[in-house]
Amino acid sequence: MVTAIIAGLVISVLGGSRVQIGGPTGAFIVIVYGIVQEHGVEGLTIATFMAGVLIMVMGLLRFGKLLKYFPHTLIVGFTSGIAVIILSLADRGHLFGLRMPTVPTDFLAKWEAYAVHFGSMEPWAASVGVGALLITAFGAKVTRRVPGPLLAILITTVAVAVFDLPVTTIEQQFGAIPRTLPAPSFTLPDLPMLRDLMQPALAIALLGSIESLLSAVVADGMIGGRHRSNMELVAQGAANMLSALFGGIPATGAIARTATNVKNGGRTPIAGIVHALTLLAIMLLAAPLAGRIPLACLAGILVVVAYNMSEWRSFISALKSNRYDALVLVVTFLITVVFDLVLAIEVGIVLAAFLFMKRMSDITDLKPVLAQGGDEGSFADAARTLPANVMLFEISGPLFFGAAQKFQDVLQEIHDRHGVVVLRMRNVPLIDATGMHRLKDIVKQLHARGRVVYLTDVDPRVSAELRNQPWCGPDLLQGSLADALRHLGEELNG
Repeated sequence: MVTAIIAGLVISVLGGSRVQIGGPTGAFIVIVYGIVQEHGVEGLTIATFMAGVLIMVMGLLRFGKLLKYFPHTLIVGFTSGIAVIILSLADRGHLFGLRMPTVPTDFLAKWEAYAVHFGSMEPWAASVGVGALLITAFGAKVTRRVPGPLLAILITTVAVAVFDLPVTTIEQQFGAIPRTLPAPSFTLPDLPMLRDLMQPALAIALLGSIESLLSAVVADGMIGGRHRSNMELVAQGAANMLSALFGGIPATGAIARTATNVKNGGRTPIAGIVHALTLLAIMLLAAPLAGRIPLACLAGILVVVAYNMSEWRSFISALKSNRYDALVLVVTFLITVVFDLVLAIEVGIVLAAFLFMKRMSDITDLKPVLAQGGDEGSFADAARTLPANVMLFEISGPLFFGAAQKFQDVLQEIHDRHGVVVLRMRNVPLIDATGMHRLKDIVKQLHARGRVVYLTDVDPRVSAELRNQPWCGPDLLQGSLADALRHLGEELNG
């Protein structure tokens, strides 16, 4: 509640999206649970504040537009992984009321412990949990005016109170819910704690940034608007810093709440401000009632949250795509579930980058060109009348470090009778430092063997880079094959 009020208000006032609704989301459950288990609530507060600083810095450095380069399969992979982990936390939230003194943090060990203790299930807790799950999932079929989770909370809370069911409630487990906002406070951490919390803070920052910008993009599509990504990150950073000062948890843009806002007519930040103030009124007036909510109900809602986050249709669709995208998806998913979210993002990005370079290298081609009538007019005419001592090569694709080794194919194709080598580069959109270095080596080796070399039909952007190279003489670059042959004739006749 504190996070939804404080962070939600800041995100609506400062954010780069007009309709974004901010606050805590299900995606953070895994990270929050892990930090509290290892570092306590104080550690969570510090990590949230650190994440807020990181997010704000990303916004000030204009990193907002860079996050759009995260591969879709990576996002689906770790989102689905988070969903599976949230599902594994459900009975820690008393879905079946299993009597377990401790729950392992390791994913596989957790499910093994659930299986061992399944016989200790409490029937009333299981009934409330499953009932809340069904109401949350199918409540919209009865009424759309009351959200499914709220309907489940109302029905199960009343049922537990009226029939005095032996089910653990929030107040019984955690004590009374405060009826006022806490005073802002912050404990300065020591250096070892800062070092330990850096990775969780980075996880919060990355996940919060990605989810908030994804939510803003979804909102843009619904209202036909355009958000300011960098300003959105600045607002998210400020929201997390203030949330931490008031004892809150990580916050981000909530896709479900933002979509609900738009569907109900929200078009300005006023809707988000009213949302935060309404929550504040509920906290001040209805806190004692909220303490009676059964934990089994919250666990049932958690299962629906996990299902909605799973994106299983997108997951299956990505699995059916090319093997490179499927590999990024599966690796990111498995690392998220078995190891760590930050590691999953890091490995996923690196793997996606390597596979992208592999695919770019595969489409880069360098081959000798024979006279082909299918080519365009002037080139086809020139190619048909090539002198016997001229060898023509066509280079297609980006010349970067992943494909630079293919230059060696040129030397293998050239025989003693070829005194002139023409490299046609019309389909080379870019060249990096490694590609430039390999091209220079080829030109120098051919010159050392007494060959005349021309580069023709070079893209203007690549040509501009080549002209800045000291090894690229004035005669090396020619506009076309015909220009190269004309220049060769002039040199021979001169």
